[in-house]
Formats: sequence, C-alpha cells, structure tokens
Amino acid sequence: MNNQRSLFFNVDWFIILTYITLCIIGWFNIHAAVYDPLNPSIIDFDTNYGKQFFFIISAFMIGFAILLLDSRFFNTFSPVFYGITIILLILVLIIGRNVGGNQAWIPIGNFRLQPSEFAKFATCLMLAKYLSSGTTKVQDIKTQLIAALIILVPTALILLQPDAGSALTFSSLILVLYREGLSGYFLLIEGLAIILFVLTILYNKYIVLVGVLAIAGLCIYFYSKNRQMIKVTGWGVLFSILFIFSVDFAYNKILKPHQRNRIDLILGKVDDPRGIGYNLNQSKIAIGSGGLLGKGYLQGTQTKYDFVPEQSTDFIFCTVGEEWGFLGSSVVIGLYLFLLIRIVNIAERQRSSMSRIYGYGVASILFFHIFINIGMTIGLIPVIGIPLPFLSYGGSSLWSFTILLFILLKFDSNRMGIN
Repeated sequence: MNNQRSLFFNVDWFIILTYITLCIIGWFNIHAAVYDPLNPSIIDFDTNYGKQFFFIISAFMIGFAILLLDSRFFNTFSPVFYGITIILLILVLIIGRNVGGNQAWIPIGNFRLQPSEFAKFATCLMLAKYLSSGTTKVQDIKTQLIAALIILVPTALILLQPDAGSALTFSSLILVLYREGLSGYFLLIEGLAIILFVLTILYNKYIVLVGVLAIAGLCIYFYSKNRQMIKVTGWGVLFSILFIFSVDFAYNKILKPHQRNRIDLILGKVDDPRGIGYNLNQSKIAIGSGGLLGKGYLQGTQTKYDFVPEQSTDFIFCTVGEEWGFLGSSVVIGLYLFLLIRIVNIAERQRSSMSRIYGYGVASILFFHIFINIGMTIGLIPVIGIPLPFLSYGGSSLWSFTILLFILLKFDSNRMGIN
C-alpha cells in the first residue's frame, strides 16, 4: 500500500497532464480532419476518430501498467525488447503489408502493427543500458562503434521497408552520445555533412569537389607548419570526396522519384504547386487561412473539403492551424516545449546513469518528431512522413510514444532507489 501511495506522490504529474492534454487535442483534431456531417458522432469505431479514442484509452492503460512495474524490469529486459523489435523488423519485410509504397505494417486482424515505432523506445533502452554498463566511455572508439551499431541495425532494417522518415528519427540519438561526452567536433562534422549534402544536390558534384579542394588548399597554405592541421585537412578532403560521391549516388540511384521531388521542392530547384508541391502548398494555405484565432472547430474549409492529404496523420498540424489559428498553434507548440524542457530536467536529476541516458533519448526522439513534422507542414523541412507525437492518428505511434514517455516517468518515480 505504501509503495502504491509513493508511486502517485513521486510521479511527475505535470508531464502526465501535458500528455493527456495533447492526446485530447489530437483526438478532437482527428475528428475535425475526417468529420462527416452525415455521421457527426465523435465516438464511432468505424471512423479514425472512433478508433483513436480506443487507442487513447488503451494507451492510458499501458502507461498506468508501466508505472506499476518495477523500474529494474526495464533495465534487465532491455536487450529482450531490443531483440524482439529487431525480429519484428525482419518479419515485416517478409509478411508485412505494403501501404503507400512502404512495407512497414504487420496485419493482425483489422489492426496493423508498425514495428518501426516500437523500435524507438527499445533502441533508447538498449543504448542507455550499454552506455551505463560502467565499462564504457563515449570517448573510446570501441564504445562509439558499438553504440553506432545499436542505432544502425534498426535504422538499416527500416530503410529496407523503405521508410526513410522513421529511419531518420534514429539519427537524433547522436544528441545522447554528445551529452555523455562525445566530442563537439562530431556535431561540427554532422553540420558540415548537411552543408555538403545540400550543395551536392543543388550543384554539380565536381563543382562542389573543386570548392572543397580550394578550401583545403587554403588551410594547407595558412597552416603549412602545423603537421596535425595538414593531417586533419587531408582526412577531411578524403571523407568529403567519399561523401560527395555517396550523396550523388544515393540521390540519383537509391531515392525514389517522389523523395527526390520533395527535396528539390524545399531547396527551390522546382516550383510545382499543382503537382509535387500540392501537399505542401495546401498545407500552408490551411495554416495561413486560420489567422490569429482560427475559423473555429469543424469550420475549416481546407480541412472539411479534404484539400490536404493525410490530414489526420502526418498533416494533423494543418487542422490545428486552420481551425484554432495562430493562438491555438502556439498553445500546442508551447505544450511541446514545456514537455521537452521538463523531460530534460527529469533526465538531469536522475541518480542512475541509465535513467539519465534514457531520458535524453526520449527528449531526442520527441524533439526530432515535433521539429520535423511541424517544419514540413510549414515548408521548412522536406515532407518525409512521420507522425506528430500524441496528436497524429495511429495506434502504433501513440502506444510507442506512450511507452517511451512512461518508462522515463517510472525511472524518475523510483530514482531514489535505482542503482
């Protein structure tokens, strides 16, 4: 009895209330996105919003069940969770159902399970367990390689589906390694890689290569007496050449035409509001038409007349922008900011290194989803198709985000007793 009482006293209710609020906001906006005047009931299990109601209730039950478990359960069984998700990611490639060009779902009756969503919390747990083992240092090459392997195995399997959006989510876990002592140079390298990626797509690869060689020549000229700098420059040139040709090959040979089109659209290489830019154009029209206070619940014309595709899933933020306006959008973004800041604060107050590392994993995954999803609806990021946490329609995504968050809450509620 005392344990149950301490559970409810120690759990972070600010996060739980924020989580519940976001789920409810999501439910009402899913109802608005697929609203049918001939079937106005908000609870109808033949509709997306009726199904989402079931997903939300079951997610609450999953979260409550997690809080009742011993926190050591997740530490002990993290390799098991990781192994199961890897098996499921392999299985989906064999028996999975292809939807929209991605073989990412395992059919279970009328429900479709998406293993890539559950791989996120399992990978965070496994990474946290490995990095907190007491025998690892992020500064060591061996530790970096094993940590990279833990992240890259599910990433590679998800890319085979192919689901580039979900696969890219795992790249955010580099922030966990950075918090644990990874050199800031790696973030600098990642930033330079992004610049090279954009330049290689915008211009001929040989022009970019000449630019890299010119910069390298200047570095060697000004640091001709610094052997270490010359060595670093040489390695930098080598990796830059390999990266430029890899990007060119991947862009032209691996990416599908619609994926290249989305990148070209954002980078301004093409302007086709009626063709490849239709989704993005309609999304921006929907959000912009909401004005300051929005058009009102169920009053959005872009929403009501189905102008924006996938509006209850990837583009749910359009409904928020159109019907609730700038003010409503700001409230949603504010709730997300509060949630992220609170998660980071929780991570920092942990006595257990595993809990801290896992907390930063949760923050990284959620931040990536929020930033990319909202960014793509307003035209800042290419459309890559990932859900907005707790708002987008879907059982797998809601359950996986719930598990991701509530495991952290469990770690935090027992932080005084975790070794």
